[in-house]
Amino acid sequence: MEWFKIKTSTMLMRVAVDEIVYVKADGNYCDLVLINGQSRKMTFQLHHFEANFKLLQNADMFIRVGRSLIVNRQYVHVIDLIDQTITFCGKNIIQPPRTDNPHSWRPGRDEGSSPIRDLYTVNVARDALKNLKEQLEKTKGRE
Repeated sequence: MEWFKIKTSTMLMRVAVDEIVYVKADGNYCDLVLINGQSRKMTFQLHHFEANFKLLQNADMFIRVGRSLIVNRQYVHVIDLIDQTITFCGKNIIQPPRTDNPHSWRPGRDEGSSPIRDLYTVNVARDALKNLKEQLEKTKGRE
């Protein structure tokens, strides 16, 4: 398991790479969202995360989507150009512990009508979604 380390003058945080769902810019800060539903406000801009993700063994796991978002490709479930959203899901994603979470969570079902893990969505600009869709279509055989 590969670890992503985030350090400041007062903190060291280690996160398993495969637990990161996405990183979303919020001004001079970023929200790091994990599969356990936790979101942590970090005092770094998005380019800091992008540069450090490129140093990972599985650097292609993370894709920059527009100006404000980096996603973990393994959790991208639906890219909806009409609604301009990305929906994330995965077998390890769980419901966040609080109901005041700013991210939109909603349950879903797969083709066999069996319950799947909770999904959540993020609004993204249409052009950025088109680029993400094209990138994921190109790597179809590897996933």
